Amino acid sequence: MANLEVEMSSDAARALRGEYQVFLSFRGPDTRYFFTDFLYHGLVDAGIRVFRDEDELRVGEVIGGNLLRAINNSLLYIPIFSRTYASSKWCLRELAHIVDNVLNSKGKKGILPIFLDVEPEDVKLKTPLYSVALLEHANKFPDEVKDWRKALEEVDEIKGWNVKKDQSQAVIIKLVVEKVLEKLQIKQKSVTEHLLGLDDRVKDLTELLDVNHRDVRLIGIYGMGGIGKTTIAKVIFNQLSSQFGKCCSFLEDIRESSSSKEGIVQLQKKLLTDVVGSLYENGVKDSEQGMRRIGEILNTKKVLLVLDDVDNKEHIKKLTGKFSLHLGSRLIITTRNTSILQVEGFKGEILPYEMLRMDYGVALQLFCRLAFGRDLPLDDYHGLSNEIVSRMGGLPLAIEVIGSLLNQKSKAFWEETLVRLMNIPEEEILKKLRISYDGLDEYQKQIFLDIACFIFNEKKTDAIYMWASCHFYPERGIDVLTSRCLIKTLDTDKFWMHDQLIDLGRHIVHQESPSDLGRQSRLWIAKEALEIIRTQERKDKVQALELDGSDGSIEITNEEFERVDNMHLDHLVVFKLGKNVFLDDSKAWDLIKGARNLKVLSLTECSYLTTIPDFSKCLDLERLTLARCYWLKRIERDVFT
Repeated sequence: MANLEVEMSSDAARALRGEYQVFLSFRGPDTRYFFTDFLYHGLVDAGIRVFRDEDELRVGEVIGGNLLRAINNSLLYIPIFSRTYASSKWCLRELAHIVDNVLNSKGKKGILPIFLDVEPEDVKLKTPLYSVALLEHANKFPDEVKDWRKALEEVDEIKGWNVKKDQSQAVIIKLVVEKVLEKLQIKQKSVTEHLLGLDDRVKDLTELLDVNHRDVRLIGIYGMGGIGKTTIAKVIFNQLSSQFGKCCSFLEDIRESSSSKEGIVQLQKKLLTDVVGSLYENGVKDSEQGMRRIGEILNTKKVLLVLDDVDNKEHIKKLTGKFSLHLGSRLIITTRNTSILQVEGFKGEILPYEMLRMDYGVALQLFCRLAFGRDLPLDDYHGLSNEIVSRMGGLPLAIEVIGSLLNQKSKAFWEETLVRLMNIPEEEILKKLRISYDGLDEYQKQIFLDIACFIFNEKKTDAIYMWASCHFYPERGIDVLTSRCLIKTLDTDKFWMHDQLIDLGRHIVHQESPSDLGRQSRLWIAKEALEIIRTQERKDKVQALELDGSDGSIEITNEEFERVDNMHLDHLVVFKLGKNVFLDDSKAWDLIKGARNLKVLSLTECSYLTTIPDFSKCLDLERLTLARCYWLKRIERDVFT
């Protein structure tokens, strides 16, 4: 008997993840408005993409269209065997196609059966309930019935849930949702492929957390930047999250994300969505309201919550609802500042854990994997490797960046790199990371700085338009930055960059002109960008700026917009405008219409815009996004010519 019950790796789940993750097969008249409906919403609330066929009656004799595509694209299948399931030829056809799909998936898909008011013996065709139904089908569909019998036999070999009439369906549904989350590994965090020297630390932290104990605990993982705090927090989260069902959340980069009022609200909404579903984040207008709602939820549910890179006690308060967590809950905080962990009023045990530097042997092994693709140095590189690793201070980030830089480089390049490292004090990590930046060509440096200042945690599509227009050769640049461990591209197609590398990029830009913002190439702080827009001097050096009004409204007059023309907007490629009250006669539109190289234009929540201006001179425009511009009445025809 083939094995249809599988353990899927996160890689398999990501590789196959399509339109749907779970397919529900059920007999409508038996279960549609009861068990199946409850299960469907339980899965959806947990963030799972579920296909539930809404058609009671189908035409024809062959599964096709959306139904076939949904079965083929799903990862897990939940057949709900009810009393008349076998009476439906469509249910049996679905089941046969599901079994065939799983058998041909090489262990990457699985079935989780539910026996609702029927016994496994019925599905095995050892009682009249299903066997009589198949005998009736055999007169009309003799060839298909053979496949249906085989499919029923295959599925019956899998352990599932037997739901009796006198059982709580809510309890069963909770167990099913938890099993699906475990199988799909939906909440698993991606970690580096080079995980070395963490076993003992993971063991220590697991013992400190002791999730089987019913108290409340806060584990504070502290240490300098680049030492691996976030990585080990992700490993722990991946190991323990299944024990908390859907009640777990990992909030990344809180220091950066919460730099604005809107940022902390978005984090609150993510936490609520992760733990109780997206409906609960609706109506959260500000951080105070979000804090109250989080407090209400976390007080009633056992949760696993990770707050990554915290540098302000107030953020802990905003994201935990004043610390009254339910018994059994676990809170993990990563920080560079141990004083953050002295949380007044926290009702539970606070346990600090220092993240120590890598042992030398493990550090050398990590370096060699990146520099040579093996665990030991090449014969001629033993001395150089030892010298370089000894200068890394046991910091995984520095080891990854420098090791990747030296991969396939000449011995002379290695020796030159060692000389540079010897001239940098051990504690100055940014200068060590700068060595890898200096090894980039000019185009790659520009891409690196753009990501550090603006585009980390953003999708790469629009950025590639911009870089291609500037002839920065983005595909090659992204490949080089990735191979040197300076950036990563996540499954969501967003750029990720370590906070130390973000600091490095912004430090480099600041050093272009520490005392004159108008001579810096990039401005990412709204106050500074606005200051430059309002000045009358030419801004020849400013290549990119970001105006974020999340901390309050920003007013720009028509005269000030005219001055922006000093910044050579004829080279503008990507322009995104959101939550503004520009009128149809705003000078902003005149400036944009003159941007002949414009490729991407996004207008979101432009509340007072009634007409899209004539952008026919923007001959290179490829993408126009209009979202929530509620007063918009007319779009000029020439926009689409």
